[in-house]
Amino acid sequence: MLRRLLPLLAALILTPACGRPQPAQPAGLPAPARIAPTDAATVRLSFAPVVRKAAPAVVNVYSRRLVRTQVDPFWGLFMGGAIPRERVEQSLGSGSIVRADGVILTNHHVIAGAQEIMVVTADRREWPAKVLLDDPRADLAVLQVSAGAERLPTIAIDDSADVQIGDLVLAIGDPFGVGQTVTNGIVSALARSQGDGNNFSFFIQTDAAINPGNSGGPLVDMNGDLIGVNTAIVSSSGGSTGVGFAIPAALAKQVVATALGGAHSVVRPWLGAKTQAITGEMARSLGLAAPRGVLVADVWAGGPADRAGLAQGDVILQVDGQPADEPAAVNYRIATHAPGTAASLQVRKARGAEQTVQVRLEPPPDQPPKDERTIEGNNPLNGATVANLSPAAASDLGLDPFAGRGVIVTNVGGYAANLGLQAGDFIRQINGRRIDDTRSLVQALAQPASGWSIVIERNGQVITAQVG
Repeated sequence: MLRRLLPLLAALILTPACGRPQPAQPAGLPAPARIAPTDAATVRLSFAPVVRKAAPAVVNVYSRRLVRTQVDPFWGLFMGGAIPRERVEQSLGSGSIVRADGVILTNHHVIAGAQEIMVVTADRREWPAKVLLDDPRADLAVLQVSAGAERLPTIAIDDSADVQIGDLVLAIGDPFGVGQTVTNGIVSALARSQGDGNNFSFFIQTDAAINPGNSGGPLVDMNGDLIGVNTAIVSSSGGSTGVGFAIPAALAKQVVATALGGAHSVVRPWLGAKTQAITGEMARSLGLAAPRGVLVADVWAGGPADRAGLAQGDVILQVDGQPADEPAAVNYRIATHAPGTAASLQVRKARGAEQTVQVRLEPPPDQPPKDERTIEGNNPLNGATVANLSPAAASDLGLDPFAGRGVIVTNVGGYAANLGLQAGDFIRQINGRRIDDTRSLVQALAQPASGWSIVIERNGQVITAQVG
């Protein structure tokens, strides 16, 4: 209803600017009550009823962590030695109370690495909080404060996916630590993706002002329900430029439900297919009238897509009835499912026929076991953290499971940093010995050697390093 009334709303907004005289409010009479816009006769141009419903459930989230910094050895000569120094880093964000016993939804990056988390509710009370679940890949976290018998105000999560471009929205949070602030705007775009196709970036874009400190706060519709979690902005100055992004409620609700179920991490299903966006040239070669859908570039043998009959060269047009025009769209739609459920895919087969395929989803397989370990000993890889890459490990690390198999570097430190090793490198050989898993790597590094020949693979290129 509200969407149909936007032209009328715009006309009413312009009316006072046209100089039409307004009747005076008789002295001594109370101001007329404001109600949420429902039709042309009741529009009062105020979001106050929406704010009254949602704002009590919006909180400030403060996190602190102790960081140790190493003084440069050169300057340490003049400062009593290179003694590590400690400093306190603080992070400011927002959150939403989603259950009356004190369960709070916020961003992962607001509380990442925190050793202490405090929540300030709308009535200015401070509460220590604990982390129930932290989901870095979705940039979401679920906290809880101990409310005892008290029932805190809550905000409902609307995951109906009924959001449309042009809808009015409010962003509520604590920008720059000035206190709770409400800004309004519209939904500027849907299905915005950032980064590569291995994450769940599939944002609602809004022009409601979002600034540092708004992270984790709700994007609210005209019913006062949470339709997104404000998480990022595009800005060269650090302030709002009218391009802000919110994580859709469907993904947020899944994370909350997982936390309330007692789990400490989200196990998401996978499709078992690598997809890529379709360009205009590719569309012509595939016989498509316009670039739409995503191309199936590879299929994991024995995975869900393979069992459902998907093959290289197929085009996925829709997932669960929603357009899938980029890999991020497919990832997001699949990620909102629970393992063991089925996703409905509209597929254009390589031979040109379209059909609907039901894919039963499952967690990514963890074979071989991840076996993550940090290399020690007198060798050039000392300080590097490595793991066996499986689809499950790739999901944990935010990597592409189709990048290859074998031992992958997940972190670099110590001597390995001097070698030029990078996270994401595959270690293929040590002194001519083939490396298939972390165990064989450790065994190869334990062999006495007067020099080292290390073969790595980086982005498909093979590099050999010689260390004397």
